[in-house]
Amino acid sequence: MPTGPKGQKRPADVIGNAVKIMRIATGEEADDVQDDGKDPAAKVLGARGGRKRAENMTPERRAEIAKKAAEKRWRS
Repeated sequence: MPTGPKGQKRPADVIGNAVKIMRIATGEEADDVQDDGKDPAAKVLGARGGRKRAENMTPERRAEIAKKAAEKRWRS
């Protein structure tokens, strides 16, 4: 059975899934959203971390990291 973005159970067929979504939207059925256990504030800070790291690096260092990543990506 397929799962939704938060891991909730969803019907496998398209019509069944549409009916379930309609029932959730109209309030006939509760939407069981599971908590992923992560702090929302930590998610925001984590998203900013890569950008801040890149700002603190020299262009040469960023290029070096990008070349190394491309080599690994194309090796396999």
